[in-house]
Amino acid sequence: MAVAATGFFDGVHLGHRKVIQALVSSAHENGEEAVVVTFDSHPRTVLQQDAGKLRLLTTTQERRELLLSLGVDRVETLSFSRSFASMSAEQYIREILVERFGASTLVLGYDNRLGSDRLGVDDICSLCSDMGIESISVDPYVMSDGVTVSSTRIRTALAEGNVGCASKMLGYRYMLTGVVVSGKQLGRTIGFPTANTLPSAPLKLVPARGVYLTEVDVLGERFYGMTNIGDVVETNIFDFDESIYGLELTLHFISRIRDMRVMEGLDDLKKQLSTDKLTAQRMLADL
Repeated sequence: MAVAATGFFDGVHLGHRKVIQALVSSAHENGEEAVVVTFDSHPRTVLQQDAGKLRLLTTTQERRELLLSLGVDRVETLSFSRSFASMSAEQYIREILVERFGASTLVLGYDNRLGSDRLGVDDICSLCSDMGIESISVDPYVMSDGVTVSSTRIRTALAEGNVGCASKMLGYRYMLTGVVVSGKQLGRTIGFPTANTLPSAPLKLVPARGVYLTEVDVLGERFYGMTNIGDVVETNIFDFDESIYGLELTLHFISRIRDMRVMEGLDDLKKQLSTDKLTAQRMLADL
């Protein structure tokens, strides 16, 4: 038997973590598996609910790894299609959660909705009771400033370049993974070589245009750097001089250094990058 939670869990943020904590705790108390049932695609991308504007905080693999790191025993990823979305909440609970995954208890976040009938938490709990299934509802995670954590609020923060705020709500630094590709190599001519990164996941949210202090994972090691997000994502990695074209690189966003500005030539660019690096080093000293 299993204690189950279900949803997309984009970002696996502090609100999700509160649900997962309740899930794992209940499973341990009852000697059952802690199972998360999630989906390969965000429902909005399948049902075309403003899908063109939706960008995601985590890839399927990132969500899986984050959930497992929180003590979940098993992550089941289902294919979300229009036919799947036509299931009622009762069908989904009975046929998927109970019959397929053996759920005896369902743990719900405050804003969980299930089925084509879009049942909310109170109705889901009532339905579970009728079906002989225990249900546990978890309150939202509210920050010290009174803001309720949600994936939407985190996306908004990142779209505004507020990576520090986003990281606080996530519980970790926002990350972006991609492959290093060749660029114009202008930075190298002025002493600031950059790794141009093509994001691996096309729907992954890229923070607002600007310059950021980042942690950089590459070649099995972690470095610091400053990342410029404009038409491309390019990072000057501190104390690093290796050829990494074609290799995977992951950026973890720490703080915003400045907004974008138009440079008046290479001398102006070099002066600005030198200033940016000094700012980044001061930020690092304060970490």
